[in-house]
Amino acid sequence: MTIDAALDGAFQGAFTRPIPKSAGAQVRYLVKQHHGSTRDVASLLGVSQRTIERYVRDQIKKPRAELAEKMAAEVRRRWQPQIRAKARKTAATTAGLMVDVRARFGFTAPVGTTDDARMRHLTLALPPAHAARLLEAQERGATDRELQQATADALGEVYFRDGGHRAHDLLVELTDIEKIAFDL
Repeated sequence: MTIDAALDGAFQGAFTRPIPKSAGAQVRYLVKQHHGSTRDVASLLGVSQRTIERYVRDQIKKPRAELAEKMAAEVRRRWQPQIRAKARKTAATTAGLMVDVRARFGFTAPVGTTDDARMRHLTLALPPAHAARLLEAQERGATDRELQQATADALGEVYFRDGGHRAHDLLVELTDIEKIAFDL
């Protein structure tokens, strides 16, 4: 799972209504979001405009698995934007984020200290300042590698350097992510 997808998953918990379930309802929602343009939705999903029109009229009910996944992902990405924005603002200013990660952590540290990478499972709260940096990076379209480094920096500051109380020169490297989840 990518960090971008994990961050998006955190804000889905803030939704007040479930996303549309049927393929027709999902496509109609996407068409509405694209100001009625079935052509734009077709190019977004990688199908023909005629196929989109058939979904809108419920002439096709069961999309192939790959298309169903793509449709659901696009709907989730656009669903309840005001609620998503409010949750992002709260995380960035007052509440922060919880992170649950199992990954390999390595370190660049002064001579004489251990810097061997090893698998760790961490669950901890990221303060609003770190959450804001991570969310800002996601918003500006950072690559997953950049988001991974931003997460490593936040975990390094909060967990390994204990907010500046120890291991001042320690630079944390986050690799081989087995599992990562964020929560509000």
